[in-house]
Amino acid sequence: MFKKKEKTEKAPKNKKVRTMKVGTHKKSVLLLWAVLLASTSFGVYKNFTAIDTHTVHEKEIIQLRLNDTNGIENFVKNFAKAYYSWDTSKEAIEARTTEISKYLTKELQDLNADTIRTDIPTSATVTNVLVWNVKQSGTDDFTVAYEVDQQVKEGEQTQAVIENYTVTVHVDKDGAMVITQNPTLAPAVQKSKYEPKTQEADVSVSSDSVKDATAFLETFFKLYPTATEKELAYYVKDGVLAPVSGDYVFSELVNPVFTKDGDNLKVSVSVKYLDNKSKMTQISQYELVLHKDDNWKIVE
Repeated sequence: MFKKKEKTEKAPKNKKVRTMKVGTHKKSVLLLWAVLLASTSFGVYKNFTAIDTHTVHEKEIIQLRLNDTNGIENFVKNFAKAYYSWDTSKEAIEARTTEISKYLTKELQDLNADTIRTDIPTSATVTNVLVWNVKQSGTDDFTVAYEVDQQVKEGEQTQAVIENYTVTVHVDKDGAMVITQNPTLAPAVQKSKYEPKTQEADVSVSSDSVKDATAFLETFFKLYPTATEKELAYYVKDGVLAPVSGDYVFSELVNPVFTKDGDNLKVSVSVKYLDNKSKMTQISQYELVLHKDDNWKIVE
């Protein structure tokens, strides 16, 4: 008998599911990324340049306003002349009150109502007002530091009084001004302790050169006060020193210090003159560069 062969069924193979891959290598995707990046970059650029332009514009406006301070200075000077001058008669006090109201806000006018009264023993006149500094303290506000010189009289005694103050001035867009901070005591401008370094003579400059150059300078400065432009051309290159046309008599050179500068000589020198008009001794200081071909000449 023949045996019946059993059929063995093979397990069906798992079919792979086809998936679509989207990779960065696809041209369409690359194009989309390029567009996105370009849009973002442009937005950031516009944002930053807009801020920068706005900032620069604001700075330019502030700088332009700060450069033009003559009006503010004159406004404060005129105010100070009225504010620090007084007499104790009723009429004078009323006139002063009317005058200073042209400069002060209503609040400050009220604040200053009783600063000068008929019963105080002094009167005062302003002899000078000096504006030392104008500093921008806001878009439309300026702090002004100034000095007032007064003659204050009490009975038969008169004394000179010097005080320093600050005020704040508000300036409208059309240039109108008003003082918004009352005169406030401030420190006086101090003398600086700075001392420039004393120049020392260059030992490499020969004594003959020093003697020769000194003689040239003495000759030049004797002629300088009355020399014409044509006469100066013999001693000075390209108008380095302009004519002064003064009535001065040369006295002497004071401490000329020579240093070598390549083929030239630098000289730092004080020149003493007698002023024939005032009879005062006048001392001018010069930093000059001398060059010698056939003759010495001032070239800088």
